[in-house]
Amino acid sequence: MSTETLETIRYTADVVVTTTDGYVLLIERGWDPHKGAWALPGGHVDPGETSRAAAARELAEEAGVYAAPEELDQIGVYDAPDRDPRGRYVTVAYQLNVLPGTIVEPGDDAVRAEWWPLAALPPLAFDHGQIVADTLVRLATT
Repeated sequence: MSTETLETIRYTADVVVTTTDGYVLLIERGWDPHKGAWALPGGHVDPGETSRAAAARELAEEAGVYAAPEELDQIGVYDAPDRDPRGRYVTVAYQLNVLPGTIVEPGDDAVRAEWWPLAALPPLAFDHGQIVADTLVRLATT
């Protein structure tokens, strides 16, 4: 049996919310790491919670957008060892399409919540730029 130290892995969920006219919902982070940077809504999966339920909860808490967990489509799992400066974080990313004009309101840890044109995104925290890019590829093929 190995005496290696086990790595602590944290489990999170993120949501790419897009509109039918080409916008994506981003939040401005109010805390480190990446305080002040734009990111996807998301956060930790609570004990006893699925990642899909966590994604729906975090979306409501951070941006005031309410969706049933079953409305979220899984995009993929992101587990690069260096994706978060706090340590090893594995996230499951989901996608939700909403109508243009959907009202967003920052809450919880978000300073701002805004719709950004997919063609002109700011630099994104973590690997969220890759998650958005993967989402767009998937949407284009479905």
